Amino acid sequence: MISYKHVVVDGNRIFYREAGPRTAPAILLLHGFPTSSHMFRNLIPALADRYHVVAPDLPGFGFSDAPDHKQFRYTFEDLTKAIDTFTQSIGLEHFAIYVFDYGAPVGFRLALAHPERITAIISQNGNAYVEGLSQGWNPIQKYWKEPTPENRAALRDFLKPEATKWQYIHGVQDESQVAPESYELDSALLARPGNDEIQLDLFLDYASNVALYPKFQEYFRTKQPSLLAVWGKNDPFFLPPGAEAFKRDNPDAEVHFYDTGHFALETHHQEIASAIRDFLSRTVASNAAAA
Repeated sequence: MISYKHVVVDGNRIFYREAGPRTAPAILLLHGFPTSSHMFRNLIPALADRYHVVAPDLPGFGFSDAPDHKQFRYTFEDLTKAIDTFTQSIGLEHFAIYVFDYGAPVGFRLALAHPERITAIISQNGNAYVEGLSQGWNPIQKYWKEPTPENRAALRDFLKPEATKWQYIHGVQDESQVAPESYELDSALLARPGNDEIQLDLFLDYASNVALYPKFQEYFRTKQPSLLAVWGKNDPFFLPPGAEAFKRDNPDAEVHFYDTGHFALETHHQEIASAIRDFLSRTVASNAAAA
């Protein structure tokens, strides 16, 4: 059974989904843009018999509070601080992280701050290498270099319902496998008053994540965390070379590709869940024994 809860972090409600025994090894699922913990609706029950699974909505996303961008600083540093406090508030001490899209820089920043708390990393199209960035990032990179009102306004097309649907179906072999409520829910939440400015602020601050890529890579290289990459190979934003690059810094990293797009869980949640269960059964158990 999945429980739907919230906890107050620094005055803002963080919504989260939780399932599985609280005494079991924990997995923290971190979503990306423009979605929420809803993207894990099929993965959670596939893992919860063996793991304590927790999936929060980032501030500004899903059913978490979305304070005005003039009241809350929408940067990845501040999103990470909120999730760090969230994990402590609900008593998560040690956990694996499943990181996707925006969830990757949040999860990797958590790992930099608290490497002793991270038991394993599962990256599903969660990038940490320049070679993983596609040309789809060009308009956003232009905004990083020239943060003008004109370049900000040009990114509003990314917030339109048709753009959100395209992110879900691009690269998918059978569009009928993608549940329409996934992109329709995302679009409805993006359309909330003021949410456009939140997302545009985060587009601008994503440059800070790319600047941290060398530190993320140093972490992989020096700490050698158990790492599994499960990648939709037809992702228009994060390319397969970004998944392969994990092995450069962490030779024991395991990399699996699936013939699907950015939101790989929409079409391949069973295969990904199986890969995660196999990976964690070997790595988390051995890490616990070593500790």
